[in-house]
Amino acid sequence: MQLIDFPFDKFNFKSDSVLEGLPEEDLDLLNKNMVCHTYKKGEILFREGSYPTGIYYIKKGKVKKYKTDKEGREQIFYVCKKGELLGYHALISEEKYTDTATTIEESIIAFIPKDDFLKAIQISSILSNRLLKCMSHEFGVLVNSLTIFAQRTVRERLALSLTLLRDKYKKEDQGKKPVELDLSRDDLAKFVGTARETLVRVLHDFKEEGLITTNGRKIILKKPLEISKIANLY
Repeated sequence: MQLIDFPFDKFNFKSDSVLEGLPEEDLDLLNKNMVCHTYKKGEILFREGSYPTGIYYIKKGKVKKYKTDKEGREQIFYVCKKGELLGYHALISEEKYTDTATTIEESIIAFIPKDDFLKAIQISSILSNRLLKCMSHEFGVLVNSLTIFAQRTVRERLALSLTLLRDKYKKEDQGKKPVELDLSRDDLAKFVGTARETLVRVLHDFKEEGLITTNGRKIILKKPLEISKIANLY
């Protein structure tokens, strides 16, 4: 079942298209000293408060981006998938990371050194223009997310979160098969912005309503269109 006219752009970054279709000479600059590494689930790419030494490009897997409060509680504000860039904001602004990035499943991630990335930006007007547009768009994404999550109920926030995560977990050969979200209840609760116990209760309601089924920790989205309507964004 297809989602109709859902405003994904309001809640999704666009860094997955930054490197697509770049001229070969621009890609050569980025690939010159690129190093790929396989990360286990739960490994940290970078930590809030540290200085960047390069950027990360996801070739396989998923990464959560989150902030931590004074009590050590996480608030996940974004999940990155294959093709997305991480860490370039801090690098360009010459500031410390404002968040932490951690893998949520086994992932293959490429690291592009700082000097190579900055050189590519200086030489490639296409890359620099794309990054500028992405940074501007991502500011809007964060503003929209803050507004929605401040004004919506837990039920509506969960529906929105499941809808957004559906796009992250949808496979290239998905076809009409229901999308399965393989995410821990703790991480999902941190993404929704609620207590784990509350999340489990609302998930149970969704299951009783026939919107989802579960298989262990996997959540199978049976009726994505109805779930997106609960998010109250139409």
